[in-house]
Amino acid sequence: MAYRNGTYIAFHAEGNTNPTASDIRYYRMIKAWHEHDGVEFRFVNSHEKEEAVKDTASKTVILNSLKKRLDNSKNMILILGPTTKDDTDFVPFEIRYAIDECKIPIIVAYTQYGGIVRPQAHKAEWPAALAARIADGSANVFHIPFKRAAIDDAISRFDVNNQPDGPYIHYTREYQEKNFGVKFK
Repeated sequence: MAYRNGTYIAFHAEGNTNPTASDIRYYRMIKAWHEHDGVEFRFVNSHEKEEAVKDTASKTVILNSLKKRLDNSKNMILILGPTTKDDTDFVPFEIRYAIDECKIPIIVAYTQYGGIVRPQAHKAEWPAALAARIADGSANVFHIPFKRAAIDDAISRFDVNNQPDGPYIHYTREYQEKNFGVKFK
């Protein structure tokens, strides 16, 4: 049985390795928060627990590596940017495997919004694999803005043994204003 202490981070790379050309920049930002000595942000990155796979590896090799990483994860952050729903291979696979096989909660971190109070209003932005699992009730999902404090708090709250209670869970407006500096109109 896998030791499930990692946080898996899924994002749409859009076939890019350029760190500024896709949502990979948000993944790298999370890694930078983690590595910076002056920032209180700590997590076990599931991507660093397994040996790296070369970009030229076959899709089967990459999927097997992703499975190992997810098997060792206690939760998953899905970085949701404007093109995430367009991903047709790895992000849908990661969502399906995380929810259907690993039974881990999904923390959706929205890059385009300062605060999230009505997750249902963002349905059109979700990848089909997530939307289907939210609709059928099989996903336990926590919706947050892409903010360091929100991500850190969500990682510490939710894991395979302490799941959000349903698919539309989010922080209250007041909690986001007080703890994350969110300004709602």
